[in-house]
Amino acid sequence: MNVEARKRSLRYFFARVVDSLGYKFTPDEELADFLLEQETGLEQKHGSPFCPCQGLTQNHEANMKIVCPCIPFHREHFDYMKRCWCGLFVHKDVTDPDSLPQIPYADFRKATDAGGSGESR
Repeated sequence: MNVEARKRSLRYFFARVVDSLGYKFTPDEELADFLLEQETGLEQKHGSPFCPCQGLTQNHEANMKIVCPCIPFHREHFDYMKRCWCGLFVHKDVTDPDSLPQIPYADFRKATDAGGSGESR
């Protein structure tokens, strides 16, 4: 497999998917290139471009929820953070992705279950 060609292909496909969800690729091209390269390696090894920041399990159904782009499976959480977990995708209005922290799911649930709206800060 030509890794560079596959990264371009994934970028094209992912952009079409995430655009309709209100996201875009991070403006940090170095990070985007690194993450796409990792996903290409995971795809070669496991058959799907899994999120490189999430650990694979023995549970096939759970693993399918981290095939990139995994935004549809984690929409509320990612909308709250204005980014996906690994930072490959950010909300379209984000110009400085470095200012967006990762918020553990338990903290997100606590904030939104305690009367928070679940909307982005």
